[in-house]
Amino acid sequence: MALSLKKHEMPVQDPAVRAHNFDEVALGYDEETAVAEAERCLHCKKPMCRQGCPVSIDIPSFIEKIKERDFDGALAKIKESNGLPAICGRVCPQETQCEQKCILAHKGEAVAIGRLERFVADRGLAKNEEVQPVKAADDAQKVAIIGSGPSGLSCAGDLAKKGYKVTVFEALHKAGGVLSYGIPEFRLPKDAVVQKEIDNIRKLGVEFQMDAVAGRLFTVDELMQDEGYDAVFIGTGAGLPRFQNIPGENLNGVYSANEFLTRCNLMKAYDFPNAVTPIKVGKRVAVVGGGNVAMDAARTALRLGAESVTIVYRRSEAELPARKEEVEHAKEEGIAFQLLTNPVEVLGDENGWVKELRCIRMELGEPDASGRRRPVPIEGSEFTEPMDTVIIAIGTGANPIISRTTPGLATTKRGYIEADEESGQTSKEGVFAGGDIVTGAATVILAMGAGRKAAAAIDAYLQEKKNKH
Repeated sequence: MALSLKKHEMPVQDPAVRAHNFDEVALGYDEETAVAEAERCLHCKKPMCRQGCPVSIDIPSFIEKIKERDFDGALAKIKESNGLPAICGRVCPQETQCEQKCILAHKGEAVAIGRLERFVADRGLAKNEEVQPVKAADDAQKVAIIGSGPSGLSCAGDLAKKGYKVTVFEALHKAGGVLSYGIPEFRLPKDAVVQKEIDNIRKLGVEFQMDAVAGRLFTVDELMQDEGYDAVFIGTGAGLPRFQNIPGENLNGVYSANEFLTRCNLMKAYDFPNAVTPIKVGKRVAVVGGGNVAMDAARTALRLGAESVTIVYRRSEAELPARKEEVEHAKEEGIAFQLLTNPVEVLGDENGWVKELRCIRMELGEPDASGRRRPVPIEGSEFTEPMDTVIIAIGTGANPIISRTTPGLATTKRGYIEADEESGQTSKEGVFAGGDIVTGAATVILAMGAGRKAAAAIDAYLQEKKNKH
C-alpha cells in the first residue's frame, strides 16, 4: 500500500454547533485511525522529530508501540519524558516543533505526532490507572516550587520521582496556572484532562498549597531560612497584562484577555448563574491581537453570546502568531478578521461604557527586531466601528511581586528573572527559575522543558550539597 502524504483528519465538532457550546472542539482519534496514522511513520535512521521536542520524548519508539497496538507501552514511553501528555497532545504547537522536523513534512504532511500523543494519553486517563508514588525518606531534602503551571508541575513531578519532598505553592485557589485560567474549556477540558493530569502529579507524593501568594504570605528567603527548604524553583509565569495605553482603555467593557479568560475558565463565568462570577460581553466584541490568546478570547466571546466578534490585528494574516489550526477554527466559527488595523482610541457613552472603537489602517514597512515587517500607520485612514466590548490580547509581562521581595535575585530590564538557560540557576544560591517568568510568554511545552532541566539541576545541586555534609 502506498504511503499517504496526508495525515489523517482530526474529527471535530461541526462549527455551527460548537460556536454555541464549551465542549471540546477536537474529538480525538479512534484506535483504528491512530494505528493507521502511526503506520505513516518512516522510522528514520536519524529521527529528527525528537530534536524538535523541548522535553525530548522518544517519538519513534512510542509511535512504534502504537503500530503494535501496545498503547500502554506507548504511554509509558511518553511519560519517561513528559508528565502531562494529554495536555501537550492538545496545546503544543507541534507544527513548529517535532512535526516540523519530520522527514515526511518535506514531501507532504508530517506524521500527526501530537494527535497520537493525545490518543494514548486520553486512553490512559480513561483507564484511571494508579500512579505509583515514590516514598520520600524521612530525611529527604525539601524543595519548594512556586507556581503550579506547566514548568512548576514538570519540575515537581521529576523531583518527586527522585525522592525529594516537594511542595507546590500556588497563588490561586486551583492548580494548573495558565492551563486552568488561560486556555478555554473547548481547547483543554479542565475536569477531564487538566485536573486528572495534576492528580497524577499529586499521586507521586507532591503536596500542593493553594491561595499561597509568594511575596505576600511568605518570601523566598523565609522558605529557605525559616521553613527549611533546601532549594526553590520559581515558575510563576508571566501573567501581568499589557495594554496599548490609548485613550479610553479604562472604560467599562474593556478587558485584558487575562481577566476575560480567567473569569471564564477558572471562575466558570460561562456557567453563570450556576457559577457565581458574571461576565458581560454585549453584542459586538473586538479582540485586539493576533496570537493564540486573542483567538481564545474571540472564540470564548462568541460562545458567551456575542453576535459579532472581530479580531483587530496590526499586521497581515501571514504574520499572525496564532497557530494555523486556531485561526482556521476561528474563521469556521464566524470570527471576522480586521487585519492591517490598529486601535487608536476606545470611545464611551455617557455612562462610561464602551460604545465605539476608533482604528487606523496600517501598511507593512521594513522588518523590525522580531524579523517581521513593521506596521506603519496610513495617514488619514482612521475609521470608527460600534462596539460593546474590547478585549486587549497583546501579550503579558512579569509580575514583580517575587523579584521585589527577594534580595539578590537578578532580573532583566523587562522584569523577567535572569536564569541559566540549561540549569535554571538564578543569581541566588539554591534558587532556580524557568518558564515564562524567565523567557517571557512562550509555549506550554517550552515551560515544561525548562521545568525538567531545572529539576535535573536542582537534583545535582542538592546531591553535591548533601555530599559536602
